Amino acid sequence: MGKNKSLLEILITSFKLGLTSFGGPVAHLGYFKDEYVDKKKWLDDKMYADIIALCQFLPGPASSQVGIAIGMLRGGLMGGIVSWFGFTIPSIIVLIVFALLYQSFSLGDATWISSLKIVAVAVVAHALIGMGKNLTPDRPRIAMALAAALVMLLFPSAFIQILIIIAAALFGYFMFSKQVQPKVNPFQVTVTKTQGVISLAILAVLLIGLPIVSQVVTNHYITIFDIFFRVGSIVFGGGHVVLPLLEQEVVPNGLVTSGEFLAGYGMAQAVPGPLFTFASYLGTMMSGVAGGIVATVAMFLPSFLLVIGALPFLNELRNRSSFQGILTGVNAAVVGILLAALYDPVFTSSVVSGADFAMAAILFALLYFWKKPAWMIVIIGVLMGELIAFIFV
Repeated sequence: MGKNKSLLEILITSFKLGLTSFGGPVAHLGYFKDEYVDKKKWLDDKMYADIIALCQFLPGPASSQVGIAIGMLRGGLMGGIVSWFGFTIPSIIVLIVFALLYQSFSLGDATWISSLKIVAVAVVAHALIGMGKNLTPDRPRIAMALAAALVMLLFPSAFIQILIIIAAALFGYFMFSKQVQPKVNPFQVTVTKTQGVISLAILAVLLIGLPIVSQVVTNHYITIFDIFFRVGSIVFGGGHVVLPLLEQEVVPNGLVTSGEFLAGYGMAQAVPGPLFTFASYLGTMMSGVAGGIVATVAMFLPSFLLVIGALPFLNELRNRSSFQGILTGVNAAVVGILLAALYDPVFTSSVVSGADFAMAAILFALLYFWKKPAWMIVIIGVLMGELIAFIFV
């Protein structure tokens, strides 16, 4: 009974966060600290900081992984699942419903859909600047980011993006390993190394096996699962970085149009919770509600496997400056990949007139200088778009 009560408490707490956590991954971590550390006192500041550090080292949505890890520490494996479910289900429902409405009512020509695309320009630009300050603070890393952007713009494909990340990891190993001074705090975990190894083995088998199965077996759901599982496994840098990877996987292949893609991305800014639930919208656009569920599970499953696999080895990894050097290089490349995505597809598919550019600039200013939250930018952007359409049409 005690365990069930604990799981219920995790569900209620995470669901409340899922309804109210607007503003992106950094804001999510602030909401988590207020709820889990300050109010609930499920863990102290030191342990919370260690969990954040772990999740920053892993590909995938950092804020979701922090929530999963806290859930696991509180209620075991089921606690992690319940924590993730509560935090993500509100935005999953909204984005699946939005996809169904988009298809049913031909929303592609609606003014507010165009406005959501312009909102995406402002939000991605704002995220790029924030990440650039943190991840490319010196000339070598700025050069790496620019090189990554150049290669992505000249040779846009998901395969090239993976090669860029691998090259950046190697460069970071040789360039930054000796510069990093690790500061390690002991971290107590309940997951065994055996469980961790099994989890990572499952991840490896799925990464290798799913592309093969999807080629051999003609099944739309297997194809969807393969796409979103691969993307969820290799995305470094948080939710906004998933944009170029997903775009390369689904738009050139004709699974969704560029307009549908950006409309969903803009809508994803309007809802609380993790941006990775963008997968729910895309999966629904491809294959209905079932496709949305498959895409969502596939997108987040790597996060569970990585958290389970990494928790037992946290102290050893953080003691190795070579590991931190690799991540330094990868993070710099991520900034460049996002810079390329800001131009194509975000800017090229959204800004088609001077009014569009002015609107994007105003929304960016509200985000960057006036510090307005993303959900407010969505509302302001839609209202501005309707006003412009009313005046000039």
